[in-house]
Amino acid sequence: MSGLIGRKIGMTSIFDENGKNIPCTVIEAGPCVVTQVRTNEVDGYEALQLGFDDKNEKHTTKAAAGHFKKAGTVAKKKVVELQFENEYKLGDVLTVDVFTEGEFVDVQGVSKGKGFQGVVKRHGFGGVGQSTHGQHNRLRAPGSVGASSYPSRVFKGMRMAGRMGGANVKVQNLKVLKVVADKNLLLVKGCVPGHKNAYVIVQK
Repeated sequence: MSGLIGRKIGMTSIFDENGKNIPCTVIEAGPCVVTQVRTNEVDGYEALQLGFDDKNEKHTTKAAAGHFKKAGTVAKKKVVELQFENEYKLGDVLTVDVFTEGEFVDVQGVSKGKGFQGVVKRHGFGGVGQSTHGQHNRLRAPGSVGASSYPSRVFKGMRMAGRMGGANVKVQNLKVLKVVADKNLLLVKGCVPGHKNAYVIVQK
C-alpha cells in the first residue's frame, strides 16, 4: 500500500470520450517529504512518515523544527505515517506521479461537522406517522424509545439525536480520472469527505 497526503480543492465535472458528464473531486496531492523512516530494528514495524504543507517557523516548536531539519526540509502542518512497497530515504520527495490514470484509490478525511442534529437528519427517520395528521408539532420526533416494564431502560446503541459529522471517513474504490503532474492535481471520480481545503489521505 502507498499513498500521499493531499488537500481537497473542490468539486467539478469533466466529459469522458463518450460525452458523458462525470462528477469528480480535485485533490492537490503532494509534494510530500519523507520526514522519518520507520524500521523493524528500531520501531518494530516498517513505514514512512510523510509531511505535507509548509508551516510557519514561528509557529513550530524547537523539537518539531529539529525533527524536520534532519530530513532537510521546513516544518510541515500535516504529518502521516503510511506503508510503502518501494524503498525511500529520509528527505525524499513524493509527488502525484505515484498515481496513474485509471487506477482505484481510497480517500480518507474528516467529514463536515453538522452539530447536534435530530433523528430525521441524522438517521433518516420518517417522522411520527410520516404525516402532519393529528401530530401537532411532533412530525420529526423519534417516537417511542423505551422498552415497557422490562427491561425498563433504553438499549445502548439506540439511534437518537446527537452530534453528527466530524468523524473519520474513508471512501473506497474511487477511480483516478486525471493526473496533472505539473500542478500536483489529482481528479478522482465522485466525492470525498471534508470541507474545501481539508486534508485528505489518498491511498492505493
